[in-house]
Amino acid sequence: MYNQNWSPDDVLDLLREVEDPEIPVLNIVELGIVRNIRVNANEVELDISPTYSGCPAMRTIEEDINEVLKEHHFNKIKINTVLFPAWTTDWITEGAKEKLRLYGIAPPAKTSADKSAILGNAKSVACPRCGSANTSMISQFGSTACKALWKCENCLEPFDYFKCI
Repeated sequence: MYNQNWSPDDVLDLLREVEDPEIPVLNIVELGIVRNIRVNANEVELDISPTYSGCPAMRTIEEDINEVLKEHHFNKIKINTVLFPAWTTDWITEGAKEKLRLYGIAPPAKTSADKSAILGNAKSVACPRCGSANTSMISQFGSTACKALWKCENCLEPFDYFKCI
């Protein structure tokens, strides 16, 4: 049903329905890619930032945003991709980091201010399965561009690490 009194916070709540297509345990709000929302009656304009420039999931995310907003009778939807300032893992909520861990992906171990963690160069990443810090990086590149591939030396399981950027 159409609501003439939508606020940016109301729209933000709707966007919690949009899952990240590469990590379906997270929505785009808790991932931190929703930057700004402007609402005027049944028109909405919002800014989103990709986790990496050229992220292949952005097109799907835009389509999913359009679908959710159209279901709630927004008749004009404008989505802007904003590259500056660049998205950072600092914008991932603490709850989302725990969801990543439970899903089997090690969340960013540091903040973007810690240059040693940039691009997966963390010295130690806790295994999301057994919690051991006895881990090693196998490759800077994991299942997606935003992840690196690590291995736990205790449980011997490979896992993705969400790179700190």
